[in-house]
Amino acid sequence: MADIETPNISGLVEELSGSSRRRRQEVAHTIALAAHSNPAVVKPHVEALIDALFRPEAQTRWEILDALTDIAQSDPDAVADAFDGAEASLFDDGSATVRLAAFKFLCRLGSTSPERSDEVWPLIDEAIQCYHGDAEYRDMLAALLGLAEGSPSEDTKRALAARVGFDTKNGAGYIKSFSNEILQALS
Repeated sequence: MADIETPNISGLVEELSGSSRRRRQEVAHTIALAAHSNPAVVKPHVEALIDALFRPEAQTRWEILDALTDIAQSDPDAVADAFDGAEASLFDDGSATVRLAAFKFLCRLGSTSPERSDEVWPLIDEAIQCYHGDAEYRDMLAALLGLAEGSPSEDTKRALAARVGFDTKNGAGYIKSFSNEILQALS
């Protein structure tokens, strides 16, 4: 997909506040694609994206979380205010996809500095306990590996190692494999 021009993004972002659920979902998808291609194009609209994390439809929220995750890679300070919206989405009872997008966002944000890793770790740890073995758990482990390979604090490293340690010895399949990779990345 070619980069979307900034004026088009501005118009799309305005539609995130529109009354049509379907249009908000379409717009959020387009914004997520644009952020994946070029996060800088979407970055000026972070405030509106954070506001969109509180829309009722799941797709709008997961698409926007994906866009914020892409922005977090290059400018975590720009998306730090999305923490509360991500926390609310992390425990969304109705959508595993929203929960996974929130988990990925928090892992990406936490991977950017020791301080951020300490901030996100309690939520990540709770989510691991809640969703261990669920269908999206494989993707959660991939996001945890990204956190481990980033810049987590020593406290977060110890806590993460303790959390996945059981699965390195007693797990099976992808859970055991990913857990071992996470431990290796932490050392």
